[in-house]
Amino acid sequence: MVGRRRLRAAAVALGAVGGGFSALCALLGEQGRRARLAIGVPEAPPLRADGVYSPADLRGIRPSLRFAVVGDSMAAGLGVDRADELPGVLMARGLAEESERPVRLTTYAISGSATRDLRAQVDRVLHDQPDVALVIVGANDVTTRVSIGVAVSMLGDEVLRMRLAGIGVVVGTCPDLGAIRPIAQPLRSVARSWSLRLAKEQRGAVERAGGIAVALGDLLSPEFLARPGELFSADRFHPNAAGYDAAAAVLLAPLCSAAGVWHGGPLPEWPRRSVLAEARRPTSRVVAWVNRRR
Repeated sequence: MVGRRRLRAAAVALGAVGGGFSALCALLGEQGRRARLAIGVPEAPPLRADGVYSPADLRGIRPSLRFAVVGDSMAAGLGVDRADELPGVLMARGLAEESERPVRLTTYAISGSATRDLRAQVDRVLHDQPDVALVIVGANDVTTRVSIGVAVSMLGDEVLRMRLAGIGVVVGTCPDLGAIRPIAQPLRSVARSWSLRLAKEQRGAVERAGGIAVALGDLLSPEFLARPGELFSADRFHPNAAGYDAAAAVLLAPLCSAAGVWHGGPLPEWPRRSVLAEARRPTSRVVAWVNRRR
């Protein structure tokens, strides 16, 4: 008799857990739908401003440094109002000032891209053979629920392809989606946990492949959480000009290292040092550039 009662109690408990899990899934699905409606669909693709950017005081004629931007809508700069506010343009100008060379910017990033879409972009990069590439990707892997292991493996493969071709690579890892206000709780907490875990795994894969990883979530999330009205664009999902300015400030020094324009030593050998180690030795012009942008 006692055994039967225990079995019935266990069955009731399992049913309650199963029902609760189903309800949670339904709630998350509904919150995801509402977040997509709140964020909306971009009215136009990101602006483009590919071309050559030269230092203000160009001393002599030197070959252009070729700079590629790869990834998703954040890499492409969706959310700004003017072409000169694009993150690629901000960093091309910073690279030009630091290297004292013209910098040729080419944007391969496509809005809506997830990591699985990088292969086609990297194929074009390898054909054009830039000197350095910036990759920003990951947010769409979270929103489309791509397996973290799959996304990380694909990212490592693409970074390695570029590194084997002699291209310096900097990867801005997945941003903290917990800062996106249109995503309601508890979905926002789920998105935050997933995005931070993805970013951590991305960093390991990038460094194993010989690239430099920049933890955008760790470095930028406190500011975006504290000042969302100042750093997000009207859709409250993509950064605005000030938000991209903040991102450029933490990406410029690693890009200078990957591009080989440091004054005072060769690039580190594989495995790369972390971006925090690199950031401890910026040249005076990098510091000045970051301070001016702020």
